[in-house]
Amino acid sequence: MTPNLHKIVAIGGGEIGRPKEDGSGHYPVETISIDKEILRLANNKTATLLFIPTASNDSQSYYDMAKKHFLKIGFASVNVLYLLDKSPLTKTQIKETILSHDAVYVGGGDTLRMMTVWRRMGVDEILKTALDKGIVLSGLSAGSICWFNQGNSYSTGGSNKLIKVTGLGFIDAIHYPHYDVEPYRQSDIKKKMVNSTKVAICLDNCVAIEVVGNKYRIIKSKSTAKAHRVYWKNSRYYVEELEESDLFRDIDSLLTK
Repeated sequence: MTPNLHKIVAIGGGEIGRPKEDGSGHYPVETISIDKEILRLANNKTATLLFIPTASNDSQSYYDMAKKHFLKIGFASVNVLYLLDKSPLTKTQIKETILSHDAVYVGGGDTLRMMTVWRRMGVDEILKTALDKGIVLSGLSAGSICWFNQGNSYSTGGSNKLIKVTGLGFIDAIHYPHYDVEPYRQSDIKKKMVNSTKVAICLDNCVAIEVVGNKYRIIKSKSTAKAHRVYWKNSRYYVEELEESDLFRDIDSLLTK
């Protein structure tokens, strides 16, 4: 029996139609072509998607927005997994919920809080089972950091200080989202990577890394968005742009210095 291919779509950032803070309407939807690739990987129009908003404190409005967006692009159903309820689900119920969907999409927000909750409730182990079953794992910002060994995210409390957060390790690299819209990340990563044995994958908003089995490619929903890999080798710092491609390449070549 052929094992299921691992499928991950990690998105650097972008809007999916959330309301503007001043009440003047909604932000434009920016990631449609990437999100349609999640749908394609998940078996197109018969696909069901599970939205996990732990990082946004189980935001109801975020789920409402995500449901509208993903139904519009063609998912057959969009459901939500709330993990912060006063009467939480059991681990068995969480497992049944996650494994009954074709794709999982993790929203943005507080990465550290999300990972802490997931590990306490056993969601980390369940998502590994989902990965091995061929369920598509996806998301942006906190929802992209989580699939990597580690990433750097805002500390709790809302300051601009970036802290190291340990992810699930499904992609053997460090990850920086929002690489274009938060320029201080670029100097921060250079300092933090000095003693690292890993490569870092840095994604602008509207660009994603798509991993299928042991292959990867870069996909974009905006032509000017960029992806980079960065690393230190022999006391020299390297910043290499990763080109968008229709073809998949061996992921070992991406993750090896």
